[in-house]
Amino acid sequence: MMRAPGFWYARPGMASALLTPLSWLWRAGGALQGGSPWAAPVPVLCVGNLVAGGTGKTPVVRDLVERLRARGVAAASLSRGHGGRLTGPVAVDPARHGAGDVGDEPLLLAGHHPAWIGRDRVAGARAMAAAGAGAIIMDDGFQNPSLRKDLSLVVVDGGTGFGNGRVIPAGPLREPLTAGLSRADALVVIGEGGGLAAARAVAEGLPVLTARLVPDASVAAGLRGRAVLAFAGIGRPEKFFATLRDVGARVVEQVAFADHHPFTPTQFLALIGRAERMGAIPVTTEKDAMRLTPDWRERVIILPVRLSWDDPAMVERLLDRLMGVPHG
Repeated sequence: MMRAPGFWYARPGMASALLTPLSWLWRAGGALQGGSPWAAPVPVLCVGNLVAGGTGKTPVVRDLVERLRARGVAAASLSRGHGGRLTGPVAVDPARHGAGDVGDEPLLLAGHHPAWIGRDRVAGARAMAAAGAGAIIMDDGFQNPSLRKDLSLVVVDGGTGFGNGRVIPAGPLREPLTAGLSRADALVVIGEGGGLAAARAVAEGLPVLTARLVPDASVAAGLRGRAVLAFAGIGRPEKFFATLRDVGARVVEQVAFADHHPFTPTQFLALIGRAERMGAIPVTTEKDAMRLTPDWRERVIILPVRLSWDDPAMVERLLDRLMGVPHG
């Protein structure tokens, strides 16, 4: 995948102005998606976003599934399986599947809770309900109208917000901001600096939940004061590099790849070689590790992160609302 162009997250200028007519075509294509959505026999919560690229949806999905399962609800996640060859619906099994089969994010989720993929979201939801799922947490799919959502959360990165506020390709938005927020039930802001995004959500009458991504304490402690070569192929690699500095690691080199980048043996061995020559430890994200072979994972340090809500009680109230929706 290509990296997001820099002008998407700057003041609107010449590039975004010239591309605005093409964004009208993108919007027209989205408007053509119609039909009546299928209503699943179990509650469906969508964790989506309004911008192209990573915003931190996957940690939100994991947290919500785990909260529901702690309540005794047989919740599971449903992803499209981006980057995988399987179309599904299929239950992800880390013992049998790799990122090339099901995608890196579903594989990561399957290490923590029951996770499914299905490019056809309706077929995926049908299969999950038939297999005994008591609630479905969709990872992405906010713009997909085929499956009815009982609750929809829009996730935004506090550092980048909604970018220049324009629609692809003039900006990062998948759809006009007002239209997207009008279908959401709440906005989730991850990280610092999300004031403008939150203000826009409040203006649209949406509640705003705030959260942070917290690195694993034991792994972080082992990196303090150590020289590291950091590499990442996620939506915003610079966030990972900043996290390493925040935990006290000395980042002697940082290598950014596009989101979902498939590492080749040549690339991986080159990274390991550079780290060895600098006397540094190669460190990557948990999501990137899903795209490494088991042997490769043993040669790097993986820094997991967890979501920490500023107001967990507000999250639980949303889940109360979700589980109170009648189905059948």
